[in-house]
Amino acid sequence: MNNKMNMTGFSFGKAIIVTCAGIMSMGCSQLLSPEASAKQNTGSQKITQVETTANQDFNFDWKFSLSEGGNRYQVNYDDSQWKNVRLPHDWSIEADYTQENTSGATGYLPAGKAWYRKHFETPNAQVVQVLFDGIYNHSKVWVNGHLLGYRPNGYVPFHYDLTPYLFKDGRQNVIAVEVDRSRYVDSRWYTGSGIYRNVKLITNNNIHIPIWGDYITTPKITDEQAWVKLQTEINNRQDKAEALDIKTQIFNPNGQLVSSKRQTLMVKAKQTATLNRELTIENPNLWDIDAPNLYTASTQIYKGEQLLDSIKTQFGVRYFKNDPNKGFYLNGRNIKIKGVNLHHDAGLVGAAVPKGVWKRRLSKLKQAGVNAIRTAHNSPSKEFLELCDEMGFLVQDEIFDEWHNPKDKRKNFNQTGDGAHETQSYSDYFAEWAEKDLKATIKRDRNHASIFQWSIGNEIEWTYPRYTKATGYWGEDTPEDVNYYWSAPPRTPEQIKQALNETSVKGEALEKTAAKLAKWTREMDLTRPVTANLVTPSASHVGGYTDALDVIGYSYRQSVYEYGHKHYPEKMILGTENWVQWHEWQHVLEKDYIPGIFVWTGIDYLGESNGRWPRKGTNSGMLDFAGFKKPSYHMMKTLWNDEPHIYLTTKPMSESAYTVKNTKLVEKTDGSWKKGKWTWRDVNNHWNYQTEQLISVEAYTNLDEVELKLNGVSLGKRNLTDNPDRILKWAVPFKAGALTAIAWKDGKKYTQQLNTAAEPVAVKLTTDKTELNANGYDVAHIVAQLIDKNGNPVKHKEGLIQFELPNSLRLLGVDNGASDNIQRHLSTQIKTKHGRALLIVQSKFTATKAQITLKGALTSNPIQLTLK
Repeated sequence: MNNKMNMTGFSFGKAIIVTCAGIMSMGCSQLLSPEASAKQNTGSQKITQVETTANQDFNFDWKFSLSEGGNRYQVNYDDSQWKNVRLPHDWSIEADYTQENTSGATGYLPAGKAWYRKHFETPNAQVVQVLFDGIYNHSKVWVNGHLLGYRPNGYVPFHYDLTPYLFKDGRQNVIAVEVDRSRYVDSRWYTGSGIYRNVKLITNNNIHIPIWGDYITTPKITDEQAWVKLQTEINNRQDKAEALDIKTQIFNPNGQLVSSKRQTLMVKAKQTATLNRELTIENPNLWDIDAPNLYTASTQIYKGEQLLDSIKTQFGVRYFKNDPNKGFYLNGRNIKIKGVNLHHDAGLVGAAVPKGVWKRRLSKLKQAGVNAIRTAHNSPSKEFLELCDEMGFLVQDEIFDEWHNPKDKRKNFNQTGDGAHETQSYSDYFAEWAEKDLKATIKRDRNHASIFQWSIGNEIEWTYPRYTKATGYWGEDTPEDVNYYWSAPPRTPEQIKQALNETSVKGEALEKTAAKLAKWTREMDLTRPVTANLVTPSASHVGGYTDALDVIGYSYRQSVYEYGHKHYPEKMILGTENWVQWHEWQHVLEKDYIPGIFVWTGIDYLGESNGRWPRKGTNSGMLDFAGFKKPSYHMMKTLWNDEPHIYLTTKPMSESAYTVKNTKLVEKTDGSWKKGKWTWRDVNNHWNYQTEQLISVEAYTNLDEVELKLNGVSLGKRNLTDNPDRILKWAVPFKAGALTAIAWKDGKKYTQQLNTAAEPVAVKLTTDKTELNANGYDVAHIVAQLIDKNGNPVKHKEGLIQFELPNSLRLLGVDNGASDNIQRHLSTQIKTKHGRALLIVQSKFTATKAQITLKGALTSNPIQLTLK
């Protein structure tokens, strides 16, 4: 037997374990009766399987008002003139881009204060709760005039008990939510505004499993068997104790029953008990990035033959190890982490992202070879994590961007002086709310197979100048040739320690806060390492920050890799922010002890664009704002995906990074490719220039040799081995026609071709779906591309696109992917970029046929959608 794993915690540097979490009991939970019976289910009891628990979709039929008012939580308040909305809802993305009372830091979109109200019947249930997956931000929730609670953090999930306040006399109940996002520059990126994530109404019996009450781990895995440990809370709200029969079943990815157990449990009155049990799975199907197998655990609570409650929880069987010298191992296999950072917005839909929009974007990243995601810099939605589970992405779940000290939202460094109300941020609430927010997030997320690391902070050192000053990168004594990005630390650990000791600590020390956050994380989960993204690791190693961490994330610090590994060989180093550049990946390939990187970013995001109007966001991504592939995407695909790939780019030589020397293209600044940072060079993907104009042609590829032809005439072959920058280059006098790159591998021919396009005469419409479920959620992406009379895409000229769609579809908006496109998204009209534009539509509830067409002079093919 190959015993891969036999531990309940993890030994760093040897092994970090399995699926979903550590083994511990919640503070309010108490196991009141030992296991009295552990028999296998024989199916002999005749029990009617009636589900009494309901997770009701609570997203529809809300009223919304972008206004202020102190009495809008009252039951009899007249909301008849309010706007009808459905959730998730982000009111900011529906508005116009503007510089008035906005900031580039948060995307030049307005914020403000608003109210939501919903009328609903009292459910036929003993316990009724409402679960919010996230409200941005400073939310207060009332039901029937009773204040249920307040939450300043906009990214954390939370729930309230409605039971004591619901009407029992037939009147409709009213839930009211106040959202105060008047602090419109409280982040360094676009946040969105409102109830921008899903809402559920949870109904139960008085004996039930609390929200997030199920916790599953797999502490031991072999080829032949996996041991599954389940910890389930059971709440008894009755005035008397109850003897309960608990049935647990595990189903494999095909839905087949593979393990089951029955136990009895006595739960005292007005108490919560925790039931622990262990089951086994024979010949387990492991969850992996290439085979994301998911099991389902079903737990049912019976009183005699009456089913009181049930819960189904998906989990994965997998194990991993972090070796400070050899890197990362998943299921015993050494792999490189090919990661991307993602913010939580998705372009034209803002922060209220339908699952189908994320799926399209994640699918494209998967095609490039991406296998990991860092949720920068906040916890994601439950739906996002479900997709990562299903699609096979490793996830670093990050929770905080600030601790006690605020960052300057318009920059990345510490805030100096008192901030105005509009820049007030979570740091003002951290001391009171950090533990509660962190634990709620981990409790919701810890069953997700995709999560393999918890990150407690992003670039926190910027707000602790004591750390930054100690590094020696900044100061009067810093040598002129020392550069923060490209130079190894100018000071030894001993010198840094001395500098830290000479500086007084103001407020709570960074390392003390880190220790508390790490402690709280491990109280919730011992199966995943704790990490953070460090900007001054040379000081953080010395100052005690890294003592709290298991994996040390380095932010743009490739120059510190060797220093860190030499001085702290017991610590695993991971690149948690890196540029989308080949030279970043080169370090990973050359150093076994660097397990991988997370590039900044996978997709362009709104915000972090202060003072750059009309640029609405940051265009450092592999995909643009509309989810279209960028040149950097194709470069990373040649590095991260073994599937043969060629991509051609062009640029007038005078505007390119090159010059001709001895008939060959060389960089104007020798070695500049080694210093590429956040954005890729500006290149085109078309073949439309002036006759005889000298053009720089580049090919990105993972094939050894590529031949370039113009109208069938060879322009020569180029080899990867001759190009350390992995870019094949030709100087080509322009002639109209076909520019073709050709390569061979294993006897198979691969080509990439650019054709000179004539004037645009039509628009070609394509869709990623032809059938939609008429469920109010399913989405379709309609891409419009200008084409010439020969059907060639026109990428060098732009046109105005006017979509026309029927009432059976909901308009989500339009975009062209450009960072300087600041037209209103909630529109049917858009000017193209590279001759291309995107429309996203969402289904409604009527099964019908729907046709999308264009208005205007250019003809187009219609798109037919079937809603069923």
